[in-house]
Amino acid sequence: MPYKRIVVEVISQEGNCAAGLKVGDKIIFENGEVKGKFCISAMYSVLPKIYAMKYEANFPWLKDKNKATHACPDAENPLVLQVTREEFYE
Repeated sequence: MPYKRIVVEVISQEGNCAAGLKVGDKIIFENGEVKGKFCISAMYSVLPKIYAMKYEANFPWLKDKNKATHACPDAENPLVLQVTREEFYE
């Protein structure tokens, strides 16, 4: 049975991220665990999208149903995240 892994990757960053995140950094959500460092404000804002994608949400405006972007709420130091849904087998 396939499981969903959600990978959140920093794809754009300006200014100074409070958590020190930089382009290319990845945070992985799988099996009830979070791997990687993450700013609490960014994580709090993106969690609804992570859970929606984990449980098969379909966003009709996405070109790829398994990839969505998300902006960090810090307007002074903008960070853009790509949220990717992956299937894997154990």
